[in-house]
Amino acid sequence: MLLVSRVMLLDDRRAFAALVEQHQPAIRRFFLHQTMGDEMLSDDLAQETFIKLYYSIKQFKGLSHFSTWLYRIAYNVFQDYLRRNKATESSDSIPEGATTPHCDTQMDINRAMQQLNPTERATITLYYIEDRKVEDVASILQLPVGTVKSHLSRGRNKLAEFLKNNGYE
Repeated sequence: MLLVSRVMLLDDRRAFAALVEQHQPAIRRFFLHQTMGDEMLSDDLAQETFIKLYYSIKQFKGLSHFSTWLYRIAYNVFQDYLRRNKATESSDSIPEGATTPHCDTQMDINRAMQQLNPTERATITLYYIEDRKVEDVASILQLPVGTVKSHLSRGRNKLAEFLKNNGYE
């Protein structure tokens, strides 16, 4: 929180660089899951997120954890990307330019994640991969807690069904 305060009050660019360094791996990982492993797109979206953060950090009121607020910015960046590109909610193939996983299991998980719509994928990613609380996920996605729980349940069921149909128990 000290870094956030230094950036907000003093426009300290070194503190901002440290803030980016601290949060970039998680934001990049979030985008990698949303883009089905497309590293270049994930890097671009992460960069856009931190640019938006830089210009809007003075609007942070501290009503939630800073990381929750940052994930909200990242989620909005991803939603803007989907709107700009009129992306469909699910796809049958890994996006062009995506890194080909070296491991069959990772490839199957990526294909399983493709079965989810963007909101379910974001919910699963934030809850299971980023280890966020349901309440944080609800705040980030601006959804009621019950809706987040429904997305988690549907997402788990879709993932389990896909993996079961592809040889996993």
